[in-house]
Amino acid sequence: MPPSPAILHPPSSRSVVVLGATGSIGESAAKVARDLPDRVRLVGLAAHRNAAGLAAQANEFRPAALCLVDESKIPELRALLAPGYAPEILAGEGGLVEISARGEADVVLVAIVGTGGLRPALAAIGAGRDLAVASKEILVMAGEAVMRAAAKKGVRVLPVDSEHNAIFQCLEGRDSATVRRLILTASGGPFRRSSAEEIAAATPAQALRHPTWTMGAKITVDSATLFNKGLEMIEARWLFDVPMDRVEVVVHPQSIVHSMVEFIDGSVLAQLSHSDMCFPIQYAVCWPERVPNRLPPLDFAKLARLDFEAPRRAAFPALDLAARAGAEGGTLPAVLNAANEVAVEAFLQRGLPFPRIWETVAHTMDAHAVVPHAPLEAILEADAWARRHAAGIAG
Repeated sequence: MPPSPAILHPPSSRSVVVLGATGSIGESAAKVARDLPDRVRLVGLAAHRNAAGLAAQANEFRPAALCLVDESKIPELRALLAPGYAPEILAGEGGLVEISARGEADVVLVAIVGTGGLRPALAAIGAGRDLAVASKEILVMAGEAVMRAAAKKGVRVLPVDSEHNAIFQCLEGRDSATVRRLILTASGGPFRRSSAEEIAAATPAQALRHPTWTMGAKITVDSATLFNKGLEMIEARWLFDVPMDRVEVVVHPQSIVHSMVEFIDGSVLAQLSHSDMCFPIQYAVCWPERVPNRLPPLDFAKLARLDFEAPRRAAFPALDLAARAGAEGGTLPAVLNAANEVAVEAFLQRGLPFPRIWETVAHTMDAHAVVPHAPLEAILEADAWARRHAAGIAG
């Protein structure tokens, strides 16, 4: 009798550091680790200032190292750790870099909102760790530099966003020259069918009412403006080495088909699953293996229908702004990203009219002198400039 598949291919375990452990992606990563204790081992956890949330995860998974960016919360974290459990505790931005480069990690999952994940991501690559990317800013701001560094070190950049993870699964290592189109799906957000007048009068409460996903406030507003999808277009350009004019968006309100790839022979492959971030997180941290889990399977009879429609680009100009930034490259994607962050914050906190988000980004991009093939310092300078400029516009 031939040996069983389990003997031929014994299960492998992956040691994972999670940056942004107490956010929605981090919590989903904890669910994956809980579901697959023999496959996923959390060896490092980092958070910004949520000491209680970090302590709860740490007491459960017992990683060797923890990091809190807000150093003032370290005493609270220490007080909440279980008796007898004494991990190494790091602090500040430097702590994020240090925990990302630790020797016991196989993969670093970066789920930090904003620019804070960029230096830790490059540190992880420099240390030879695979990078699981859930933070859009890393590839939007510095996709060229990040992918060049990963290629030089021979490490993999594994996408965690459901759309990019879907494309990654469909491609399965195929050369980008075989790709005719990458087709990202978008739910359309809460204003998919809204009139121009309704969009102009949109409130934060309405923008935060996403139809299919539960996410943080910033990314939820980005889904309402479609900037989320625009940023994903730029990410896809770098992740999969395709020009911007081969990256498209289609609205799919059910959020079951997460993305599609059309090949040069006209065939289209799609990846489908329920709207649960545990699916792409598991695939990224367990790759290249597929591992059984307790996540719910699709019931196609209950789905009944899958709808697709073209995005309303005139009503949602984020897609065209992102296409322009991605095609021009250099520092312009970082400027788009930074201006959008400032405008979204002004919308949520100070009542900036919803359409002014797009206008703020467009005016900031128009005022920027692009630096092509920019090094990291130039990217960070452009980011800082764009924040100041956008703040002056947004008020």
